[in-house]
Order: sequence, then C-alpha cells, then structure tokens
Amino acid sequence: MRATMMMAVLMMGLAAPVAANPPLREVKQIDDALYTVGLANEIRRKCPDISARFFKAVRFLRALEDKARGLGYSEAEIRAHLESDAEKKRLRARAADEMKAAGYKQDTDGYCALGRAEIAQKTEIGALLRVSR
Repeated sequence: MRATMMMAVLMMGLAAPVAANPPLREVKQIDDALYTVGLANEIRRKCPDISARFFKAVRFLRALEDKARGLGYSEAEIRAHLESDAEKKRLRARAADEMKAAGYKQDTDGYCALGRAEIAQKTEIGALLRVSR
C-alpha cells in the first residue's frame, strides 16, 4: 500500500505541467546586461577613438550565457535571443532614447562623448571600453 501511494505521488509530480521560463527579454538582469554589451559595441563601432576590451567583453558574455543556462534556458533559446534582429532593434531604440534623455546626439561626437563619460565613471559599459587614441 505504501509503495503504491508513493508511486502515485511520484506520477502526479511527473504529470504536473512544467512552468515555462519567461522570454529572456523579460529577465531584467539578462536584458540589462545585453543592453550594456550592445551599447558598448555601438560606442566602439561609431567612435574611432574608442575600442573594445575584447577579452573582457567575451568573458562578460560567457558569464551572461552561463547565468541564462543557470536560470533554465537552453542553448537554442539563448542563441535565438542573441541573434534576434527584433531584440537588437529594441535594444538600439532603448539606447537612442537613453542617449537623447542624457543629452547625447546619435552621431560620432555623441558616441565618443558618451563612451568617454562611461569610461571616466567606471560603469559596466565603460569597463568594456578603452580610449584608443
């Protein structure tokens, strides 16, 4: 009887629906970290005087992927999110809004000024960048 009861409890547990993870864009710590990397990359690409701390950025991204896996996301889910054009567009729009709100134009001078400010303030974004000239 006890074995049958135990088996019934186990079977009920296995039959229970598995809670799906929310989309990665809704996981604030992941989304904010991807924003950090994305904005640092935009600064690096649009400001000729600033370059990336490439190995630091790679370590940052790998740690982020590890965190997402630790939260239960699969490699396929992570990869799909990282490669999503819609997500890239959304994060670029967020960067544009935040740059505008902070008084930076989205031109070479604006990206350079923002990059220098991030480096000087030793922010997460600044830690991924360095002045190259």
